[in-house]
Amino acid sequence: MFERVGEINQNAGKLPVEAVVVAKRVLDAVREVVETATDRELDIHAVVSVRGILEDYLPTTLHAYLALDPGSVNTPRGSGRTPAQSVVEQLETLWESASDLLEATRAHDADALLSQGSFLRTKFSRSDLDL
Repeated sequence: MFERVGEINQNAGKLPVEAVVVAKRVLDAVREVVETATDRELDIHAVVSVRGILEDYLPTTLHAYLALDPGSVNTPRGSGRTPAQSVVEQLETLWESASDLLEATRAHDADALLSQGSFLRTKFSRSDLDL
């Protein structure tokens, strides 16, 4: 993750300002997901998603934009959007995905707590068979 932060900071002058902000939001959300693992191991979906964002989706998006001729980033393409607008849209989609992942991870943690409470009530409550 630190590699991605450094990459974003190093290329901040070449990226649209909004892209830098959104890319850092993506990393913030991913960091929060990873930090939940200090209490309980992440499920496989979270691990795969975090790796995908950090090792593929985010760097691929950034590298594709940075590979463009700087003079063409504000020229509308066939879609009517400029590459600068497109990279921001792609990063916003990544941020939404990372935010959804964080929400799901937190919900999973809350569900685990509720399940533990049910287990404890069952385990330590008085049985109907007791006289």
